[in-house]
Amino acid sequence: MKVLAITLWVLLFFILTNTKFVVCVGICRENEQQALETLKKQVDDPSNILSSWVVGKDCCEWEGVVCNNLTRHVIVLSIYFDWFESRYLRINNLEWLTSLSSLENLEMESVDLSKANNWPQASGNHFNCRLPKWLLDLNNLEHLVLYGSGIEGVIPSKSGNITKLKHLDLSSNNLNYTIPNWLYQCKDLESLQLGLNRLEGTVSSLISNLSSITIIDLSNNMLSGKLPNVIGKLGKLGYLELSGNLFEGDIYELFNVRSNFLSVPLRNTSSLSTLRLGWNKLTGALPESVGQLSMLEDFSIYNNRLEGVVTESHFSKLTHLQYFYASRNNLTLKVSRNWIPSFQATTMLIGGWNIGPSFPMWLRTQNQIMYVDISDCGIQGEVPTWFWNLSSQIRLLNLSHNHFVGEVPIISTDEQSGSPLMYLASNNFSGPIPLISTNVTELDLSNNSFSKGLSNFLCEPKNGSYKLRILNLGGNDLSEEIPDCWMNWPELKVLILRDNNLIGSLPRSMEVLSNLLSLDLRRNRLNGPFPSSLENCTKLHKIDLAENEFIGKLPSWLGMRFPTLIVLILRSNKFDGELPQELCHLKDLQILDLANNTFVGIIPRCIGNLSSMVKKKKELEDDEDLNYSYYIGVLIESAMVTTKGNMYQYDTILALFTSMDMSSNNLSGDIPISVTRLAGLRSFNLSKNNLTGRIPNDIGVMKVLESVDLSENQLYGQIPQSFSSLTTLSYLNLSENNLSGMIPLSTQLQSFDPMSFQGNKLCGLPLLVNCSSNGNIPNHKYEDGESDKDEVDWFYISMAIGFALSFWGVCGSFFFKRSWRHAYFRFLDRSWEMLLAKLPIC
Repeated sequence: MKVLAITLWVLLFFILTNTKFVVCVGICRENEQQALETLKKQVDDPSNILSSWVVGKDCCEWEGVVCNNLTRHVIVLSIYFDWFESRYLRINNLEWLTSLSSLENLEMESVDLSKANNWPQASGNHFNCRLPKWLLDLNNLEHLVLYGSGIEGVIPSKSGNITKLKHLDLSSNNLNYTIPNWLYQCKDLESLQLGLNRLEGTVSSLISNLSSITIIDLSNNMLSGKLPNVIGKLGKLGYLELSGNLFEGDIYELFNVRSNFLSVPLRNTSSLSTLRLGWNKLTGALPESVGQLSMLEDFSIYNNRLEGVVTESHFSKLTHLQYFYASRNNLTLKVSRNWIPSFQATTMLIGGWNIGPSFPMWLRTQNQIMYVDISDCGIQGEVPTWFWNLSSQIRLLNLSHNHFVGEVPIISTDEQSGSPLMYLASNNFSGPIPLISTNVTELDLSNNSFSKGLSNFLCEPKNGSYKLRILNLGGNDLSEEIPDCWMNWPELKVLILRDNNLIGSLPRSMEVLSNLLSLDLRRNRLNGPFPSSLENCTKLHKIDLAENEFIGKLPSWLGMRFPTLIVLILRSNKFDGELPQELCHLKDLQILDLANNTFVGIIPRCIGNLSSMVKKKKELEDDEDLNYSYYIGVLIESAMVTTKGNMYQYDTILALFTSMDMSSNNLSGDIPISVTRLAGLRSFNLSKNNLTGRIPNDIGVMKVLESVDLSENQLYGQIPQSFSSLTTLSYLNLSENNLSGMIPLSTQLQSFDPMSFQGNKLCGLPLLVNCSSNGNIPNHKYEDGESDKDEVDWFYISMAIGFALSFWGVCGSFFFKRSWRHAYFRFLDRSWEMLLAKLPIC
């Protein structure tokens, strides 16, 4: 595709500039020949992409080089590599480029420029070269393509006399800051492509100066503010891509002038064929004038904040519409039941709209439809038979989160129709699990009322194996044992069977699922030892076997076979024995839940080696591979975590959360000091065990702890003073231990409920038990019902009595005995005279 794109650009250049392919007799300019020969010698070209560049041969005959017929100056230089052929090229120096003074067309698409040592260096990552200002001083430059070339930093705020620029493509780099104003002055500019960068700020109204522009792509940046309505006055504009930014304001601003997006001079037709505004923050109602964009083929308002009613008039002249992306808005579609649209769409994504309760019968007129999303549309009843018959041509079908009933027939798709995705979750479908074609890649039937077993679905004989990668059957009424037919499903990456009534053990054939990334079997009635069939599933990120009836000891290989395991949840089973030391090898583990089993012995001393719980700060990008679906966000990894006394589901922020829960077991010994190395741990629960010893003194270094539960153990000693530095702590339970002494003073600790400290020998707030001078509870026995408010603090009373007795014991003797008083003052006089005698005389 990239090779084709480059070829088309080059052909377009020749057509627009009337340049001939032939060159004059003779060699190109000597200084330019030498410059390109320098590039040839210095370039890192292991794939021999520049093999046609023979030193000494006329450079005008080299591949990718075009010279002017008359002047013999190099006017076109096109260098690229093909990702699909794994060709590779890196340019380490760009000084040679300054010699090509007549260059009009520079294309270096996906060439690695990150090591160009004469460009200013920056941040030290892969993108570490800036766009040099001198490149923009090439007066004859018309076509500049540096797509995906590792450029970062700011687009220069000033340019030279680059008035001839027609095509600029700096997309897929790491450019930041704002769009410079000089770009808006390039009146001959026909194509501006700055997508997939980190540009910010607003789009200036000066964009109206680009009277020749046909293509604008500013997608996937961080641009914000309102969309300038002058964009609609660009009469030649055919492609406008602004999706994936932070634009806000009323969408009507783009259409508030009658002539917007209508071409010049007719003013009654539109040249706009692509308009993409998705993934922004646009508000308001969709203007009816959209229906006048007669040439519109591709229209996206996906994932905005639009509301209001959409009628037939919004589509009145959209006869060319093929792709309509409008899901995730709060729009209402009001059309007649017999409406026949003027278009034949292949893509119709309107999930989240208010369409029901009736099924949209107008879909029957769309003979070319391949991608359909009518999820969460309030539709009720059975799906019409004619619609199921369309499944042979469907590549995406999303009917989830409606109120559909009835059985689902065989999902039969054309084996040549790509890789279909089927989402029917959260409805009231019933009956057996429907059979599917072998080319279906994602199937979500969760949260319905499908019943019976899995044998008919899994064991149906087919010619060849299934290509299914995601299978979600959770939240149904499935029963019986899991059949031993997994050899037919080798491509599976996600298997979710949670919340059913499945029984028995996991079959041996599951060992063929070597591509499995996520396994969720929570809340069934499965039994037997920890499944040995999982030993070959070494790519797993998540294992959730919670709330079943598994028994026995955990195998040592559990900690050795899953180097990328992030979530391990085994709570509420019948596992027993000691925890294997090998658990400490799970370096990527973020969620460890072993609660409510019968584990015995000590907590492994190496527990502090779980390195993913050590990092204090994590980024969401750390776990991008947890988005499993072809469509980002459709199926993201999740985990049910018990923390702060409740159960929560973490999905979109799972990469940021860490938890360790070993509560409700028979663990003994002390809390390992190494646990304090887990500085990134957010939830920590060891309650309801037989732990002894002291709470580690350095627990305060675990700065991001939000929840700590050590209750119902036999811990003793004082609460460490370092607890006072846990400023993020929002849940604490230390009750029913043998702790003693004063509760450390901090804003956090004194704000907790006194129940968090009960059943100990503690004193100080938030308890109503005051502490003695040494931080212990005074020797005062309270009768039941006696109020602490009336308590007398005998420590301070004894201090007062001691002071009074000492004072009067000495001074009282002087008061009543004159001879003692006189003797005492004579002693003071003699002592003073002796002191003065020893002082030096000046």
